[in-house]
Amino acid sequence: MGVFVFLPLVLPLTAWPIARLAEQHLHPRTATRLLTAVAAVMALCSTLCLALVMVVGTAQLPGNPLPDGWSDPEVRAAVPYDEVVGKAAIPALCAVVAASARALWRHGRVRRRAHRALAGLPGTGVAVLPDDVPYAYALPGGRRDRVVVSTALLDCLEPSERRALFAHERAHLAAGHHRFLLAVRLAALANPFLRPLRTAVSYTAERWADEAAARVVGDRRAVATAIGKAALVSRGTPVATLAGLAAPGPVPRRVAALLGPAPAVRTWPPAFTSVGLAAWAAAAGTAVSAMSSANAAVTMFLILRAATPF
Repeated sequence: MGVFVFLPLVLPLTAWPIARLAEQHLHPRTATRLLTAVAAVMALCSTLCLALVMVVGTAQLPGNPLPDGWSDPEVRAAVPYDEVVGKAAIPALCAVVAASARALWRHGRVRRRAHRALAGLPGTGVAVLPDDVPYAYALPGGRRDRVVVSTALLDCLEPSERRALFAHERAHLAAGHHRFLLAVRLAALANPFLRPLRTAVSYTAERWADEAAARVVGDRRAVATAIGKAALVSRGTPVATLAGLAAPGPVPRRVAALLGPAPAVRTWPPAFTSVGLAAWAAAAGTAVSAMSSANAAVTMFLILRAATPF
């Protein structure tokens, strides 16, 4: 395997330029899908390679349940600096698994609690709760997807801004933005180098819903005003993987984007531009990460198979 087993751990650095430029130059829908795909693939590749290194490290520990042949010099020689990185990979992978499990558990717990709280209400697509705390968010799953909003937030908005609020939250549900947010959150937990992509997707998913709401309402200024008001008074969403109008992030940039013209829709940016070059660099980094992890997995399988007594 050699250094190929380590490449997927650092190749997410190739996606940093596109994480920054996609927010500014790509349509939010394109940016969200592209960044999420890159983050998911790179996270899977880096986790796989971390697991391969962990196998070598675990085989060196006394009393481990692995076959004795897996600690042979031929196996250890497949990973450079095996004595150090092999043992370091054990707590690293355990931390990744624990953090990911905690994030999934918290996401599921919040959704279950929210659905239970709405159990006695009519099964409409909008749930208006009498609450003095202003908030609004998109709640997927259950019997049906629902928009949850408090009376305190509705009282702060004009009728046109309320229509923008509901259009924004329905756009989150229609596009399944909670899946994108959960995917990049797990990816960032798997590899800290992917955190810029998580931040970018959190922003572009909101911008995607902003543009969808502006198209439905037909008034970009009303959507911008609703976002600004909600950000001033709302406490946001109950968990980062659920989307909402007043999600934390660069709200002034969202408002400024809505006060300008609608972004052009492109499936891929022009090649000879800064964002185009960054997109191709991220795509190349993702491809190399996938090939490196596949090469490392196949090589390790063959080495372990040869070292395993029958």
